[in-house]
Amino acid sequence: MLDRLALFPLESEVSAEGHLVIGGCDTARLASEFGTPLYVFDEFTLRRKCREFREEFGTQYAGASVIYACKAFINKALALILMEEGLGLDVVSVGEMGIARSVGFPLDKVYLHGNNKSADELRLALDWRVGRIVVDNFYEREMLAAIAGDKGVRPDILLRLSPAVDPHTHQYIATGVLDSKFGFTMASAGEAVMQAMAATSLNLAGLHFHIGSLVPGAEPYEEAVAVVLDFAAGMKRKCGFELGELNVGGGIAVQYTLDGPAPPVAAYAGAIASKIAEKCQELGLARPQLVVEPGRAIVAQAGVALYTAGAIKDIPGVRRYVSVDGGMGDNIRTALYGSRYEVVIANKMREEASARVTIAGRFCESGDILVRDIEMPTIAAGDIIAIPVSGAYCLPLASNYNASFRPAIVMVKEGKARLVKRRETLEDLTRCDL
Repeated sequence: MLDRLALFPLESEVSAEGHLVIGGCDTARLASEFGTPLYVFDEFTLRRKCREFREEFGTQYAGASVIYACKAFINKALALILMEEGLGLDVVSVGEMGIARSVGFPLDKVYLHGNNKSADELRLALDWRVGRIVVDNFYEREMLAAIAGDKGVRPDILLRLSPAVDPHTHQYIATGVLDSKFGFTMASAGEAVMQAMAATSLNLAGLHFHIGSLVPGAEPYEEAVAVVLDFAAGMKRKCGFELGELNVGGGIAVQYTLDGPAPPVAAYAGAIASKIAEKCQELGLARPQLVVEPGRAIVAQAGVALYTAGAIKDIPGVRRYVSVDGGMGDNIRTALYGSRYEVVIANKMREEASARVTIAGRFCESGDILVRDIEMPTIAAGDIIAIPVSGAYCLPLASNYNASFRPAIVMVKEGKARLVKRRETLEDLTRCDL
């Protein structure tokens, strides 16, 4: 159990009672005070991850910007921390833009993404003067040019390209391959650049790509950088295009299990920076402003999910199921992607593993499994189950399946816990019903 501690937030420890402690707070006591399912975020880890990205990319590539991908997880408390740490935001909806605006986030550091933005979203982005609109297709470019022209503004845009690079990740989270709903294919990218340059109501600031999530090494980034810079050089010769900004997206891997290590941020930063420098020198291009958009790599390790064990079902010679009070309603990643996690008993951290169990959720689906076939100490009803590396995508993908209530969230720091999102109630669940 203790070896799994390395996957938890930085400076997690085990108390004299054998309890998991995060940010100076006993997780068993947090579960008692706030109830479960409960998501716990460690402020120290969040801030340290923000600084790691700024330091590593800033050291390797002068002036590099770090823009946090809100789709991994965002709420007001996190937006304030990101603002204080000097990051920008990558948003994909009015809701994410609205959260940023509600805390006074500088909107000139906000990038609006999305493969099917509505006219209303684009108008709002122009009214709120977001820093960049990442244009995904010809339909959007034409619509945005018309709206901006009517408003008499000239927004800065990036064109999202699909460089047809295999990121060696799950097919559902590979976004830069040829067969993708996102971005201009390389065959159509030249026309997209020329149309954008010809549009008097748009300012083409640069290019963007995002090859996928949980990319296990830097090589796909290097390949994509080479493809895009070769393209930029060709467009410079053809129509005088100057690449001012290169946004390489996010997707940097994190470690979810003990047998699945991920490269350090420095490895990605060094490889990306070196490839840009090498190709720019080869092609005679000025080095563009570099932008990187991590999401998961900042919040994943900072978040821990806490559950309470309930019913236990033994099927001799087959499997022991331990059911908890959450599941796919708050973490659908295992059912959706086949994701793997480690797990501990937060109130029995010093006990040795004695049996193989499967941690099952409470929802009415056979696929509602959180962790399958893992060695654990003896579990009893009432024990607190803790799953590390739960800070990314669990909460944004949460649902009210079976009319369940989405969980509460607490932020911990130096022995103090504060509720940053209360648990939903029946009133919340039925608020929109007529």
